[in-house]
Amino acid sequence: MDFLPLLSVLEVLIIAYFVLLNGIYAISVLIASQEMVRTALGGHQNLMKSQLEQGYHRPISVLVPAFNEERTIASSVRAFLGLNYPEFEVIVINDGSSDHTLQVLLDGFQLQRSEEFPARTLPTQAVHGVYRCSRYPNLLVIDKENGGKGDALNVGITHASKPLFCAVDADSILDAEALLRVARQFLEDDQLIAVGGTVRVMNGSQLHNDVVHEMEPPKGWLERIQVVEYTRAFLAGRSTFSVMGVLLIVSGAFGLFSRKAVLEVGGYRTDTVGEDMELVVRLHRYMRETKQKYQVRYNMDPICWTQVPTNMGMLRKQRNRWQRGLLETLWMHRAMFLNPRYGRIGLFSMPYYLLFEALAPILEVVGYVMTLVLLLTGHLNSTFALLFLVMALLYGLLISLASLGIEGFMVQRYPRFGDRLKIMLASVFEQLGYRQILVFERLIATVMLSHKRGQWDTQQRKQLEG
Repeated sequence: MDFLPLLSVLEVLIIAYFVLLNGIYAISVLIASQEMVRTALGGHQNLMKSQLEQGYHRPISVLVPAFNEERTIASSVRAFLGLNYPEFEVIVINDGSSDHTLQVLLDGFQLQRSEEFPARTLPTQAVHGVYRCSRYPNLLVIDKENGGKGDALNVGITHASKPLFCAVDADSILDAEALLRVARQFLEDDQLIAVGGTVRVMNGSQLHNDVVHEMEPPKGWLERIQVVEYTRAFLAGRSTFSVMGVLLIVSGAFGLFSRKAVLEVGGYRTDTVGEDMELVVRLHRYMRETKQKYQVRYNMDPICWTQVPTNMGMLRKQRNRWQRGLLETLWMHRAMFLNPRYGRIGLFSMPYYLLFEALAPILEVVGYVMTLVLLLTGHLNSTFALLFLVMALLYGLLISLASLGIEGFMVQRYPRFGDRLKIMLASVFEQLGYRQILVFERLIATVMLSHKRGQWDTQQRKQLEG
């Protein structure tokens, strides 16, 4: 049987797929650049000060789920307590850590046991103890049975006393003004139920008093490449989808939610490793089904700093988890696909995430395998090989460089030219092995959907200094 005609059709489909994907990326960069200019010229700082002077603000509960975070938890909590916001509380939820996370908190903040146990508005694992601090009356620490990140967040939501809650990772640090910037949108739009903020790589940066004081590129190339990835994802991805009204992801590292809306949909699910994305999709679904007006947005202004994996083993584990979380969420809400009842979310956003996120590693691996097989059998179409490499690798490089260039021009996060050059070079190295390894890892993740649901990502943390 002659397979060459079939291969020719497959070649055309693969090239068409990458042309469409990169076209979407290019449009995203253009929209993001316009949005960044609008944000820079918006005068939001003066507006925030005016609102504060008039007493306009929405109280916030900062929820910090923690599992085996003994190295970073004390400095992270101090940073959260130092945030510039008129009225907020910090709730740390120790999810049955097997290390000394709880003891570090008890000793570091002189915590005393409290007898407050609010009614369980969400089903969760058992709570062992609640602790308060006389020095910081807005600090609450909860010790509970291990149940995963989603379960820990549900405990935090149950104990939260404010109308908004901000879910952050325990190893993250927020800019001092982050809550002010992100909460501003809730004052401007009463239909808003969730806002995501920008997340940046903290590795390599200098800390002073538990705050990022000076940005420097990470020491390792693996971490530098992740700087490129984060910049591209948030600048060219989330901002564009927010403008279009089709945002499906609010980062688990930093997101602000309406507590009332999240309680209405039943809180976080505990049977998925992608609890953050699943919650946002479920909010979309619930609001559409109940015909309520609502908004889910991304804000370029707020900055959350997070530690990224420092070795390939940790990174592969993280990306495997992300891929499984994406696939689980899409499967759980498959009824929304191409369903007019869900508007742009069902007709555009869900198909996009299936075709260009979930299935992307499969199609890219097929392209690599096809190229290799055809080369070994002497049937390689040089035109296909060239177009595939250009669309899969070179164009992706250009999109990354454009994203870095736009953000660098507007924000100048790395003031030294040598530092910016290192990050630019990282976008080149991303295409030379790094990308291929993670594509294969994401492919592996598609066959692991029945394993490790709802478990913590036990990434090794570096102790924060400064």
